[in-house]
Amino acid sequence: MTQPQQAGPDQLAFQQYRTLLFSVAYRILGTAADAEDVVQDAWLKWSAADRSHVADPKAYLTRIVSNLAMERLRSTRHQRETYVGPWLPEPILTGPDAADGVATTDSVSMALLVVLETLSPLERAVFVLKEVFAFSYAEIAEAVERSEAAVRQAAHRAREHVQARRPRFTADRARQRDVTERFFAATAGGDINTLMELLSPDVTLWTDGGGKVRQALKPVVGLETVARWFAALGTATYQGIEPGQMRAELTWINGGPGVVFHGPDRVVATLTFDFDPEGRISTIHNVANPDKLHAVADGTRHELS
Repeated sequence: MTQPQQAGPDQLAFQQYRTLLFSVAYRILGTAADAEDVVQDAWLKWSAADRSHVADPKAYLTRIVSNLAMERLRSTRHQRETYVGPWLPEPILTGPDAADGVATTDSVSMALLVVLETLSPLERAVFVLKEVFAFSYAEIAEAVERSEAAVRQAAHRAREHVQARRPRFTADRARQRDVTERFFAATAGGDINTLMELLSPDVTLWTDGGGKVRQALKPVVGLETVARWFAALGTATYQGIEPGQMRAELTWINGGPGVVFHGPDRVVATLTFDFDPEGRISTIHNVANPDKLHAVADGTRHELS
């Protein structure tokens, strides 16, 4: 973000809430690049505003970011609906510290962000502000410029929708990390038997190439099919990269353990996982669209609130 070298009171106030603003924008939009743009636009609006009438900078900035994010989400809706293959959110590196807070981790998981894609822009903003950041209905009504009654209705619809599509289980972080590590080793070794132990019977693999790289255009479903897909990774050329040139690393993506695949000169894909009540992998999200890998490729670990 381009800002003056000398931090004045207005900049200090903005920086105090910058992590919050990015966290709100990213959850509403599902893309780090758009979230950064929204935060930058919020800075410009904040800089130009008459702040003598701003009693609560946090509420004021949240309102700006929420409305900018909803506006951008509406403008990209057609693009997402006509996307080639499944549209998945843009992954971000979060670091292991994000895993300390289960609520924070769950609210930025790829699985939840995928469900949030099915909400209207208003429902999504209301859900994020209420369920993730615990804003009151009155605060949200002011932020999204709707009546409190309309906000309550939107919150109810969004909550029911998310609960129906995103069952929540007690997160055993150590178990998830262990399963991811074993999956990583089994994939590298082509060990299909171990892969079948680690995957849920109805496991689903979603792949996002966006028409830029070759990926499955429909979800890959079923234990044996998905296991064979990953067992073959160590012997197959991927995006023109020979197996010997491919490097994979375990890291933290969207608050949970994930895998980043590197070619000689670029990041080529990420994997993130969702788990069933027994701790087996139930969903795998594979993002390979190069347009969605910039946030991972630049190595920035995002702080989230």
